[in-house]
Amino acid sequence: MCLAVPGEIISIKGDDLLSRCGQVRFGDVMREVCLAFVPEAVAGNYVLVHAGIAISVLDEAAAQRTFRALEEIE
Repeated sequence: MCLAVPGEIISIKGDDLLSRCGQVRFGDVMREVCLAFVPEAVAGNYVLVHAGIAISVLDEAAAQRTFRALEEIE
């Protein structure tokens, strides 16, 4: 089993599919994430990130539901 965490893409750099990466915000934390597996992603999208790699794009409503669920765990 893996754990993927949603984050919002703030900016993207790199034109080549394999080197494309972005700054992704996870609450108050920003991290550089590989975007090679989500070529359709644009700044402002939410992505699921596992081990520093975005594995899928999700809509904002789904991301917000996940954020609320994570807050309830705390």
